[in-house]
Amino acid sequence: MGNIQPELIVHAAAYTNVGGVEQDRELCWNINVKGTRNVAAAANVVETKLLHVSTDYVFSGDEGNYREDDTPGPVVNYYSLTKLVAEEAARSAASHLIVRTSFRPRQFQYPTAFSDVYTSQDYVDIIAPMIASVIQHAQDIEERVLHVATERKNVYELTRRRNPEVHEGKRAEANVVLPADVSLNTDRFEELHRSWKLSDRH
Repeated sequence: MGNIQPELIVHAAAYTNVGGVEQDRELCWNINVKGTRNVAAAANVVETKLLHVSTDYVFSGDEGNYREDDTPGPVVNYYSLTKLVAEEAARSAASHLIVRTSFRPRQFQYPTAFSDVYTSQDYVDIIAPMIASVIQHAQDIEERVLHVATERKNVYELTRRRNPEVHEGKRAEANVVLPADVSLNTDRFEELHRSWKLSDRH
């Protein structure tokens, strides 16, 4: 890797088309799993901390309010499988932080949103600054896993905040199996965020 010595490697690349994955599993595996293995190996070569961006879909969705220490799985679709295996790949980096999150484009891109799918995801312009704050303080975070998201809500409720014309649907209508409730507990992030704000004032 020559003389490259980054302070932190942020691995945010992923195949995220949950429905499209089922028609292109090999590409999804290559990007999400093999790609993460390569990045983790590179982090070890340069002896740098790896921040790996993961997803709430590593959980089954049976309960919701998942904490960082809760056991992931069983996964409900192939995308979820690749992201769960990718987390294990990220753990091969001697120093790592796995950030589980979920976000959507600034505008919902579908005519229908599901009211029986619960999540802590939010729009990218809301989540991105939160992840940026984690990146800024990544070297001081001792935890290996961190949930970065907002409050629990269903996808239909989230979508109506910016698109009141969206139609209500049910997850049974989806062309792929979706978890019912992958909302994340964010107590750990909120406590860290409060401490960062206090330190920035001084």
